[in-house]
Amino acid sequence: MAVFTPVEEADAEPFISRYGLSLVALTPIAEGVENTNYRLDTNKGRFVLTLFENRTDAASLPFCLGLTAYAADKGLPAARALIDGDGETVGELNGRPAALLEWLPGAWKRDPSPADQRQAGALLARLHLAGADFPLERIDPVGPAARRALFERSLSRAGAADRALLDRMAPWVVAGSDPAAGLPRGPIHADYFPDNLLFEGDAPSGLIDFYFGCTGAYAYDLAIALSAWGFDADGLPLPAALQAFRAGYESVRPLTPAEDAALPALGAVAAVRFTLTRLHDRLFHDPTRLVTPKDPTPFLRRLDWWTGQALAA
Repeated sequence: MAVFTPVEEADAEPFISRYGLSLVALTPIAEGVENTNYRLDTNKGRFVLTLFENRTDAASLPFCLGLTAYAADKGLPAARALIDGDGETVGELNGRPAALLEWLPGAWKRDPSPADQRQAGALLARLHLAGADFPLERIDPVGPAARRALFERSLSRAGAADRALLDRMAPWVVAGSDPAAGLPRGPIHADYFPDNLLFEGDAPSGLIDFYFGCTGAYAYDLAIALSAWGFDADGLPLPAALQAFRAGYESVRPLTPAEDAALPALGAVAAVRFTLTRLHDRLFHDPTRLVTPKDPTPFLRRLDWWTGQALAA
């Protein structure tokens, strides 16, 4: 369960009253591994209460909450943050920055069909086009410097088996060149996993969780998404899924030749990022927190696949 900072009804009541709301029910949301989320039922409908944890600092929230609202204003199925009586979207609850967001309908698909994959790819491309003139910028919170720090900290606690994982990632962590350099860029989601896209029936109904959002290469965002949607639970590639997702994306925004050439290396970087964050979270897991760290091994298998694609290019 993704609850890092427990919230009782007595805690939530004074916080949500600033938005003109009265509490009916407060329910923990079990999805996610980064922030604390509750379903909030009120006298004026249902909302999401989010408390932002360590990887989402308060200074980044104007970008993250601004981008999801900007996408909503452009007609994408994204949520807007509520504004309190002081005109603010972010407050503090139980020692954490906190916000209320619109509740979006639907549920994420655990076994998306090729048609779902295609729609997901098209929506990511629509986000890239819609956000092209978004005025704010944010440095990637899991960019090269952050990945190097995660690598070195993990190395300090790793046993023999985990050191072997780190050795395999090392060339992509210490590499001097950036495969995203010079590619088209703008605001990206940077965490476009199946559980961050809700569907109602056959149609996407909710694009959520923009808290890794940053300014970056669009092709890197696509590589992250392909790594998330195009592999099974064991990290083995699903060729039909990879093809459908990319086809959906390019039906809206075709890749440039440079983006196409860089995609395998960008996929390798994406695989390293998620392997590192999962390994770090497992090595430094706080057992008092009600969340189970994810296994890093399936993402290391993605690294092997992407590396093979780079060598074949």
